[in-house]
Amino acid sequence: MGCILGLRVSPTHRRMGIGFQLMNSVEEWLLRKGAQYTFLATERNNTASTNLFTSKCNYMNISSLIIFVQPICSSAKHLLPQNIKIEKLQVDQAISLYENKLRSKDIFPTDMDVILKEKLSLGTWVCYFEEQGWINLDSEGNNKGTITTTQSSWVIFSIWNTCEAYKLHIRKSHPLRYFHATLNHAREKIFSWLKMPKSNVSVQSSLGFLFLYGIHGEGEQLGELMKSVWNFALGLGKNVKDSKLIITELGQCDPLIKHVPGNPSISRIHDLWYAKSLSSHHPDDQDALLMKGPLGNVFVDPREF
Repeated sequence: MGCILGLRVSPTHRRMGIGFQLMNSVEEWLLRKGAQYTFLATERNNTASTNLFTSKCNYMNISSLIIFVQPICSSAKHLLPQNIKIEKLQVDQAISLYENKLRSKDIFPTDMDVILKEKLSLGTWVCYFEEQGWINLDSEGNNKGTITTTQSSWVIFSIWNTCEAYKLHIRKSHPLRYFHATLNHAREKIFSWLKMPKSNVSVQSSLGFLFLYGIHGEGEQLGELMKSVWNFALGLGKNVKDSKLIITELGQCDPLIKHVPGNPSISRIHDLWYAKSLSSHHPDDQDALLMKGPLGNVFVDPREF
């Protein structure tokens, strides 16, 4: 599958068919490289993009998701309740648990081990009520990577550090200063989502974020645990250089979506995923895989966010 990211047309050159030509060129390139499908995403309220993808390029909507975004406040305190424990897993333990629990998702990566071993992945943690004794990490004699569980409420999550990957410094005196107006426009849009003054972060400073991924939970007390997971990520973000935001993305049918904290400072962005079969040359051709219907509970790959 080939992923099309960051498709943009200059405002002064829109409505000229350029976006359509770019899509065709990229699809042809991906087909030559062996891709069978193409994938892309856009905001639900981006009418121009949704019309391009569906009406002109014959893409199908395969999933609807919500992106949750919250600014990191350096002065805020994010204390965990005394009865809730968050413990870091070894990579082998995380791989084993993810393979066992997330295989049922509509979309799940075949290289989960590669993701978890990537240097941008800060780690994987489990959150649970201490008195319920969810996990035993100190079991001597167990094979490496094995864990023992009991029935209780618990959440597993991983955190990806984009602060290095998305660093961007452009001075007004730089030869690329003609991008400055575009960056300012993007900054205005981002900070309108975040409900905070755009003056808080300048274009000249780095703007990075921590991305929560691989979130999965079981039990009847997930609300308290998800709040602790969110506060843990906010607290961690304060200690990561250039980290200004906490972001996660969940499918609208993901059981955990209703347990995301309802903080007023959390913004919600509706995201639509589209896909297309490159082997279908006729607009009326229907691919069996894409005709299965919308995918509700999906794994969001941090490498593609």
